[in-house]
Amino acid sequence: MALSPLKRPRAVIFGCAGLELTPSEDRFFQTVNPVGFILFKRNCQTPDQVRQLVAALRASVRRPDAPVLIDQEGGRVQRLGPPQWPALPAGAVFAECAARHGMETATSAARLHGRLLAADLAPLGITVDCAPVLDVLRPETHDVIGDRAFGETPEMVARLGRAVGEGLLDGGVLPVIKHIPGHGRASVDSHKELPEIDAATAELAASDFVPFQALSDLPWAMTAHVVYRSIDAQAPASTSRKVIRKIVRGVIGFGGLLISDDIGMQALSGSMEVRARACLAAGCDIVLHCSGDLAEMQEVNEGLKPLRQIAESWLEKSDALRLARQLTGPVDVAALCAERDQLLAGATS
Repeated sequence: MALSPLKRPRAVIFGCAGLELTPSEDRFFQTVNPVGFILFKRNCQTPDQVRQLVAALRASVRRPDAPVLIDQEGGRVQRLGPPQWPALPAGAVFAECAARHGMETATSAARLHGRLLAADLAPLGITVDCAPVLDVLRPETHDVIGDRAFGETPEMVARLGRAVGEGLLDGGVLPVIKHIPGHGRASVDSHKELPEIDAATAELAASDFVPFQALSDLPWAMTAHVVYRSIDAQAPASTSRKVIRKIVRGVIGFGGLLISDDIGMQALSGSMEVRARACLAAGCDIVLHCSGDLAEMQEVNEGLKPLRQIAESWLEKSDALRLARQLTGPVDVAALCAERDQLLAGATS
């Protein structure tokens, strides 16, 4: 039975399987009423096709403002890519620019990078980008983060991450800071296994938490599927009430919408229902499930709750911010690309 469009959405963001919404997916989304949706490369073929898919997803929940997310960082993590969309630089490119040409030049280039990300996304109806990555690069950092990071110091990561976030907002797209409270010390890939970090809380606070504190005013954040033994040796951040309450909401001071990383990742254990329940019980506002597998989504649904009222207010405020911050007028993408590339090359005039 279809739900009333006035009913509070379920606290989940779902993917879908392909280039078009199937009748089964449409019926499921009408019934469940998820907060929003996330797109992957499997869902993106041409601009017109993506626009049609985004419209169909929103129509399924009868909310024209339902958030539609994507992971579009540049480099290896780019769901929209050639030949339909341009190749974009990874985070490490901006760190290299800072080392060679100074932080001011690098931050200017990073803000343009964010603006160019938004220029690809906003015309498609995509309103939320799961970027910037605020994980601090370390010698032990696994390649799953690697060149996605904006540098080896928390100060550099914070400044470059801030620039990308502001550029996204300039273009009418909401940034998502990730992976809070920090994935940089993880030496294994959380897509495949559970990372565990031994560093003392004071050491984490002096480094890993710093970029997230600096950007804690931004509206969305995504958790890390990582165990911080000094805080909670029993559970990764995404399912740890201690980490979310004491660190994410407390020490870091993040006051916006908190989404889990993909609960389909193998860092988490248990059924999809168990994983969804655990994330929400720990304090995540929204569960993220990315595979687009309908049977899995049905299982996830068994562990869901309606979006909390405070989270609904954060969602509304974030969309109001997006609309208020968006710059008006035509965007000369070619000129912005040329300016970014000149800055990255060290040419400031």
